[in-house]
Parts: sequence; structure tokens; C-alpha cells
Amino acid sequence: MVGARPGRTLGSLTLRLLVSAVGRLKHEPEAALVEDYFDRIAKTGRPCGVSGISLHETVESRRSSPDERRREEKDHLLRSVPPKSFKVALDERGQQLSSTAFSTLIRGHLDQGTSALAFLLGGPDGLAADLTEGSDLVLSFGIMTWPHRLCRIMLAEQVYRAVTILVNHPYHRP
Repeated sequence: MVGARPGRTLGSLTLRLLVSAVGRLKHEPEAALVEDYFDRIAKTGRPCGVSGISLHETVESRRSSPDERRREEKDHLLRSVPPKSFKVALDERGQQLSSTAFSTLIRGHLDQGTSALAFLLGGPDGLAADLTEGSDLVLSFGIMTWPHRLCRIMLAEQVYRAVTILVNHPYHRP
């Protein structure tokens, strides 16, 4: 896949995208937005080798302490992550990337033959420290605190934007 270019099918090798998140989107507008972006990703991503994106939601832990909740949620988050996935933890202390740099990250994984990119979103208490430390990348949408349901929408939109950059679609205007 080295040397693959946007707009060309990359053969049988594809990159699977997964969002594993604590909590469920209960409000119809937010869920509809995420689903809309996921549909767009599936349609637009095929020519560049992105096979689509899926969502795994898990319930918030009811344990008594934040550490216990984070540990339990970590186990639930990781259950859906395929082996050898490139894990991206979303955390306010993570690295900030431009949309173009995020697209370049995805292109790199397509070119390397990575089978899956897994995005991990914690609950109200955040992610367990060992999950963040064990991730391949810690990504931030800024230093402000964002509601988790909005983070899902923002992630879905940025993945869609990255895919449009890869296929030279006019959605992204620098």
C-alpha cells in the first residue's frame, strides 16, 4: 500500500475504524448526527481504503470511587477493540492535531496496512491512567472540557473531514 494515492482503491487491504465509548447517546439529535457522519464516512472512505466506522457503547460504571469506575470502564472499552489496533485515547491532556495532520495520521495507517484504528472515549471520570499511557496516541480536542456526547460528534466529523481530505473531496477548505 505504500505509494497509494487519494481517490484510488487500495485493493483488498482496508482500515477499520472503531469508536469505543462509555455511555450511550440518549438524545436523538446527537445520535442522528453521529449516525449521519458514520454513513458519510462509510460511503466516502471506500475509494481510499477506509472500510467504515462502528460504535461500541458501554454503560457507565456504578462503582463507588472514580479509580474503580475508570478501571471497570477500561475493561469494557477494550473488549470491543480488535487485537493489534492502533489505539487513540481522547483526553484533554493529549496532543492537538490540525484536521490535515489528523488526515495524514489516517493516511499513514492506510499505507502501513494497519487493520484497525480504535478511538477510546471515557466516561465522566475520564480514562484510566494505564489505558491512556498504553494507547498509541493521546488526542485532545483542546484544553476546554467538552461533554462526552459532543466529543463523539466532533470525532465523527473530524474523521469524516479526514476522509474527505484523503479522497480530495471539496468538504474541507483550508
